[in-house]
Amino acid sequence: MLEPRDLVAGGAAGLAAGLILLPGPGSLLDAGPGPLLHLAAATALGAGLGVVFAQTGGSAAANLSRGLLLGLLWWQLAALTLEPLLAGRAPTWSIDEAAFELPALVCALLFGGLTGLILVLLPSQSSASGERAVRTRVVVLGGGFGGVATARRLERLFARDPGVEIALVSKGNSLLFTPMLAEVASSALEARHISAPIRALCPRTRFHRDTAVDVDLDARLVRLAGGRTLPYDHLVLALGAVPSYSGINGLAEHAFTLKSLGDAVALRNHVIEQLERADVEPDEAERQRLLTFVIAGGGFAGTETVAELFDLCHVVLRYYPRVEPEELRFVLVHSRDHILPELGPELRAYALERLRRRGIEFLLERRVAGATAGAISLADGTEIPTRTVIWTAGNRPHPLPAELGLPVSRAGAVLVDSTLRVEGRDDVWAVGDCARIPVPGVPDAWYPPTAQRSQGGQSPRREPRRSARRT
Repeated sequence: MLEPRDLVAGGAAGLAAGLILLPGPGSLLDAGPGPLLHLAAATALGAGLGVVFAQTGGSAAANLSRGLLLGLLWWQLAALTLEPLLAGRAPTWSIDEAAFELPALVCALLFGGLTGLILVLLPSQSSASGERAVRTRVVVLGGGFGGVATARRLERLFARDPGVEIALVSKGNSLLFTPMLAEVASSALEARHISAPIRALCPRTRFHRDTAVDVDLDARLVRLAGGRTLPYDHLVLALGAVPSYSGINGLAEHAFTLKSLGDAVALRNHVIEQLERADVEPDEAERQRLLTFVIAGGGFAGTETVAELFDLCHVVLRYYPRVEPEELRFVLVHSRDHILPELGPELRAYALERLRRRGIEFLLERRVAGATAGAISLADGTEIPTRTVIWTAGNRPHPLPAELGLPVSRAGAVLVDSTLRVEGRDDVWAVGDCARIPVPGVPDAWYPPTAQRSQGGQSPRREPRRSARRT
């Protein structure tokens, strides 16, 4: 939005920079016609720069770099293009011509940089963001793929509209590529390889590292765990999914999950600790318990995790001379008769055969019934002594939408229309794993909560229509 004060501030900064450079060689329009034309051009260009800087915002360093860039562009336009045309000759943009106009280049660069720095010091610019009335506040809950993509898209759409304020709330300050958390747990990758700072990805978004504990839908307020409240005009729920233990006793207390960098680091440290303890443990039964690692769930997450932990243990085993490779036991428990249901029959059969050949055990068509600090029990009565249980067998949508009384499916996903607007609301939206998104024009079909469908690589999921519930 064009603000008169931006023009005035920019013009004042341009005039000040023009006065400073007036005695110098060259000018914005080749000062030969006179200083008044020089100052008039400086004021006009400064007004334009003031509008540009006000729309883009930034620090003193950012304004300086933008000013230098705009000064360079003006030199190319004025000295290398307009002046030759006004003199009745065609512009050449040759090296000789550029060398001849070098004093004008220095003047243009100095003018742009000075104008940018002066604009930072002017009250109308430095406090403009605080003075402008914010007309629309958008609060995004969740810092995963859905939440960050939403904030970035809104930044692009409203980059030139200072009346729109975007805020993002996330308990982590980085966007994680969660499919590769298993590689972090095994030390095959470092944390920085699968994470990017949210503040860098969304520079125009107000980031809050916190957790939303409640939302007052009537007052349009988000309450954070840290005690702050965020007013909103539009709320975007991108809360993702949380582990679902299906009511199985002991899993929540004794099983590891892989949902964050903290989970991956904790699992890696735990596995190393088991090797440390086993190296000096005299009791054979306890040694076997320490060296047995059980993964529940045969999807991508579980299969990758068991393979990565297998590699980790065998790589570091040379540092534990009293632990033999044959003592290590890796077990994957899965409720279906095949692993990797996301793949075709040939690929998943190949993966199963290769992993079995490496020595990984697979208990297929088995279900976990419970877990303790020293064992995991299966529904068929089998008990596996172990100190390490990793749960990758189930997720469910974040519970906050259901707690707020929003319409949700039986699985707990927020019901939205094809525009991602929550049913029955005109100010709440939902995206990602916490939402059930319908396929336009296809009855009783919803997009699966995967990234592949956005690239056209996965068909919609069809389900029997179920009535929504409100909690």
